[in-house]
Amino acid sequence: MPRVPLPDAATVDVQRTGVLGHEPRLLRRFMELYGRLWRDGIVDHPTKEVVRLRNARVTGCGYCRNVRFAIARENGLDEGQVALIDDAYAVSALSPRHKAAIALTDVVLGRRAEVHAALAAELHAIFTPAELVELGVTAALCMGFSKIAVTLGSVPADMPVTIVPTPMPPE
Repeated sequence: MPRVPLPDAATVDVQRTGVLGHEPRLLRRFMELYGRLWRDGIVDHPTKEVVRLRNARVTGCGYCRNVRFAIARENGLDEGQVALIDDAYAVSALSPRHKAAIALTDVVLGRRAEVHAALAAELHAIFTPAELVELGVTAALCMGFSKIAVTLGSVPADMPVTIVPTPMPPE
């Protein structure tokens, strides 16, 4: 049951905005930042999608957990790989790049206490400093907004896997 009612469907696209449609200016600014992160970023889309999906599983966001951004799918991230983004990821068949991205995400999300020396060395061997910043920002943005949606009770408990267009900044 939503703790904040959905906005009037006559004024916003409720399917796309959820409760954030109550504050359209804030939603627009978020979508501008989020869209630029996806459009203008330097990290490959499948790796950013792995970060986004790890966050969804940790925060319990049913919407985020079941949505797939089209460009990550087009660039090779399939459901078999997505299924491995769980607590056993470290011993899974995921690529070292995706495993390292999940480990970093777990630190951002508070599941790991710190980036210890071995993880730092691994991260720096795989990612550039700019990529590490982008991955951290991706994890933080995803966490913040999915936790808002979960807290306000506006996400479905479950839904089918749905491929959606990759976010772009508003026109």
